[in-house]
Amino acid sequence: MQYLHTMVRVTDLDASLDFYCNRLGLVEVRRYDNEKGRFTLVFLAAPDDVERAHRDKAPMLELTWNWDPETYTGGRNFGHLAYRVENIYDLCRKLMDAGVTINRPPRDGHMAFIRSPDGISIELLQAGDPLLPEEPWASMENTGTW
Repeated sequence: MQYLHTMVRVTDLDASLDFYCNRLGLVEVRRYDNEKGRFTLVFLAAPDDVERAHRDKAPMLELTWNWDPETYTGGRNFGHLAYRVENIYDLCRKLMDAGVTINRPPRDGHMAFIRSPDGISIELLQAGDPLLPEEPWASMENTGTW
């Protein structure tokens, strides 16, 4: 058995690509438009996984955008996506500067949570040992749910 991808449905493909690629830093690996089925699939990979994604078609995040408007519920009951990051403080600062809410700040230098435009919970985990606590993260409160 081999992990391939996680699929999430998105309501606004442009907003989702802006979030996942321009803010979070994922890379678009491939895209498939199906006119008959009226949907677009966009496969994304973390920067360190791009080569594997091209070679093995895994591990990836699949954004599914149905062309006909739908309302999706249950972002929280989906669970979350998780990504290992090189420096959790630097990434959280970059995300905040880009207007992303840090729902669970990395107070412990190890873990943070954010949400996509469609409410998908995303866990960010520090690679290796946790970073030493530092401000503003150490005293920052949670915002919303994660």
